Amino acid sequence: MCVWEKRRSNRLFKPFQLTVLLASCTCPTPASVLASRLIRAARAKLWNVVLLQRQQQQRQLTVLLMETLMSAVAARPAAPVKRIAEVDFRSGTSLEQLASQVQELVQLEQGEFGDQTALEVHTAKDFIFNMLGLVQKVDKRLPVANEYLLLSGGAREGVLDLNPEDLGDYARGVDFDLDFTLLVPALKLHDRNQPVTLDMRQSPPCHSWLSLRLCDPAMLARWGICCEDEANGQREEDEDGEEEGGSILGSIPSLQSPQSLDGCYFSPLLVTDWFWNVVGTAVEELRRNPQRGIPVPDRIERNGPLTTLILKAGTSRVLYDLLPVVSFRGWPAVAQSWLTTNHFWDGKITEEEAISGFYLLPCCSPAAGSASRPDREWRLAFSRSEVQLKKCVPYPMAAAFQAAKAVLSRLLARPRTGLSLYHLRTLLFWACDRLPVAYLSCPEQETPARLLLGLLDDLAHCVLGKNCPNYFLPQYNMLEHLTDGAALLVARKLAHLRSDPAEHLRAALEQARQACQLKREAAGASNGHGVSSPSRGPSAAGSPQDDRLAQRLQQLVTENPGKSISVFLNPDDVTRPHFRIDDKFY
Repeated sequence: MCVWEKRRSNRLFKPFQLTVLLASCTCPTPASVLASRLIRAARAKLWNVVLLQRQQQQRQLTVLLMETLMSAVAARPAAPVKRIAEVDFRSGTSLEQLASQVQELVQLEQGEFGDQTALEVHTAKDFIFNMLGLVQKVDKRLPVANEYLLLSGGAREGVLDLNPEDLGDYARGVDFDLDFTLLVPALKLHDRNQPVTLDMRQSPPCHSWLSLRLCDPAMLARWGICCEDEANGQREEDEDGEEEGGSILGSIPSLQSPQSLDGCYFSPLLVTDWFWNVVGTAVEELRRNPQRGIPVPDRIERNGPLTTLILKAGTSRVLYDLLPVVSFRGWPAVAQSWLTTNHFWDGKITEEEAISGFYLLPCCSPAAGSASRPDREWRLAFSRSEVQLKKCVPYPMAAAFQAAKAVLSRLLARPRTGLSLYHLRTLLFWACDRLPVAYLSCPEQETPARLLLGLLDDLAHCVLGKNCPNYFLPQYNMLEHLTDGAALLVARKLAHLRSDPAEHLRAALEQARQACQLKREAAGASNGHGVSSPSRGPSAAGSPQDDRLAQRLQQLVTENPGKSISVFLNPDDVTRPHFRIDDKFY
């Protein structure tokens, strides 16, 4: 066998090998035959390569076709679409813009206290409690171990359901920097082991006459000057009654027989008159005998049932609205149905926290004519419960409520038409009951703006219909007294506000900024000095004891958020108050 024939058996020889074979071949076969055979072999080899490539291409095309078919059948992910800014249909304002204004306003309204301001606020509060301790020590009518309820915000901020015509006009930044409301129990009916019964036979819903049947002889001995009889009018206290309680008991016939007391009532007008007089006397006494670090009473005025006191404490002007009330533990029978319905606070606080007590405010029904009896009628108030319920309101809703108060306080200030910010607070609670929690606490940026507009729409609807049910007593319509003319006037104001809420928010923001600026200027003018005293120079600072007391108070408030803080005053030493946090004493 020739060399090239042996090599031919190897089908995998390369082209350069073919040249070598041709050169070394000694076979007599003609060259043309050899060349044709090699050409045919090369063509066969190339054809096999082409077939293999075609098969691979066909497989790739098949896979590509299957992938195309699968992608056509499968659901395609939505293409990213730019979110369109939500706009208020009524005003055309961007909700994102409204939400940013609401957030800025809330930050201004709830600015953190500096150390100096916190000290001044606590010093002013200490002055109020010392003054009430002096009232108890001298007058001996207030309970010795009293339980006050301190509410953040003045009475004009809607913390209480009072007739707005009687509240007076005060502006933040102009008249005061910080405002509070203090409920001062004149009678504390806490320890009676019997159901609370109120005489509502002759009064509108949510109002009551307070019969002396609820009081024991010791209370009657103290409060005879504030009692009235239906037939004989005011019962004057005997001159010797301060020394002998029996003479006072003798001034009111048959006190030993409860059945004869149906016509003898505790008068709210006489109670507020008494309170105004004793507070004014105590303030003047403290002015005549100043102590180190004591705030200076700037103004003391009477606004209906309120005694309004503005104190200058260092760089801060602190307004206190003081209101004498009757305090009850338990829950009134007239409001029992409220406990049987579902509420937004269910599962967040216990029922015991929600119904820990209620008050009677010295405020009569706003109804005109003989139906209103300001000398007899007390108004039911559930301020303790409201403090607990506000802790359960979602933050976006609370921010919307704060912004609504800011814009409405300017709108409803003049003239006062029977509508107050307490009506807005009532609508806040109703809305929290009606709307899903997921909607109220939605994390979207526009949520506070939506809720703000919703509160304004709710208020306009209530005004036009003259119907705003009390949250705790739905049978009491708080706008029933509103006249058609007054309702139309308020509705027009609300429509103007609703047509351009951004402009009204800008005005409220500007007012809040000006108030902050005035406070900073006052702080700068005082060069950072402490609380002033009438008997000391302007650079006088609080004593170390006052500093320790302020720090202790601030620590208690910080460590016990949302808890009930009570102050107990010793009439023999009003400079050393004791504090109770729920059931703990300090």
